[in-house]
Amino acid sequence: MFDAQLTVTTERLVLRPFGPQDADRIRAIVESGAIFLPPGAPTHVAGITPWLTAGAHELRRSGTGAHLAMTDAQGLVVGAISLFKTSWTAGTTEVGYGVHPLYRGRGFAPEAVTGLADHVFAHTALRRIDLTANLDNTASLRVAEKAGFTREGVLRAAVLEDDGPHDLAMFGLLRGDSRSPKEVFPHRELLTARLRLRRPDERDIPGLAATGADERTQAFTTVPRGYTEADARGFLRHVEQARADGAGVAWTVEERESGRYVGGVDLKDTDWRMRTTEVGYMTAPWARGHGYIGEAVLAVARWIFAEHGFLRLQLRAAASNTSSQRVAEKAGFVREGVARNGGHGEDLVVYGLIPSDIPSEQVGKTSL
Repeated sequence: MFDAQLTVTTERLVLRPFGPQDADRIRAIVESGAIFLPPGAPTHVAGITPWLTAGAHELRRSGTGAHLAMTDAQGLVVGAISLFKTSWTAGTTEVGYGVHPLYRGRGFAPEAVTGLADHVFAHTALRRIDLTANLDNTASLRVAEKAGFTREGVLRAAVLEDDGPHDLAMFGLLRGDSRSPKEVFPHRELLTARLRLRRPDERDIPGLAATGADERTQAFTTVPRGYTEADARGFLRHVEQARADGAGVAWTVEERESGRYVGGVDLKDTDWRMRTTEVGYMTAPWARGHGYIGEAVLAVARWIFAEHGFLRLQLRAAASNTSSQRVAEKAGFVREGVARNGGHGEDLVVYGLIPSDIPSEQVGKTSL
């Protein structure tokens, strides 16, 4: 059983049990309609006193967890964090959290998760902490990554919400794990004069499927033969797993005015120590000839050079794919040589782009 007075102090926060002293703050939260308190928290003012005196402590009394208030330097409740599904025999527990909408974006959640995890391993015999997050909840995924959790897989359609089923990303932290967070690219929207580069999602499945099945795409890429919408869904899972592993990140490219899908760009084979990575792309058949993908690739290059300190961006194109080579050259890449039999028996033309290839006033010019 967790201590009744379990309290964890971090740099900016105090994690402590809820109590009668929180009545006014919880009333304000309930009346505002803000949603971040633990499951079972009151949704009506009449339930506040019973919850603070008993309901908020039932999990601890059962021996399966604890609900804690996340308070700032002034003692104001800015969030909540819980341990639950604790098995003292197996040595495992799960952590969940929520931050008041007005206090999000300040790093409180990863700070709280890190502090509580450190306390659990220092003061109990538990050996593992689980964490789950909706695969499309970018903020929650970043909390797990920043707190040093390892992503271990995806539970497909594991939760049902108002808009339908959602995949759950599974994370775990073991006693003795390195707490240094893995370097990963964040999901970041990039804007150019004509384009929006955003995180790929279910909206893109028809466009992805049509582009992947296109004869030219099939001829010059390694996408599955006979590409279908099932392959497109698999791609969405694959690129998110690759991002979580630190290997790269992907964007859907769409027209800013119409929102029409025009292709995709992704980074892969990323070497964080050397600060090098490779870019790949697909152009929708209906969007070819407009220079969209070259514009998108240059936006990605500016971003990784300016925001992440990368030193080199590589691009490889089949020797017979003159269109792809034109994309590279229009984006400012320098042709560096030919990798013989570099891809499925075909020679690949190797291009490179480094920060000095882009005029200094243009590095970081892309809107974020």
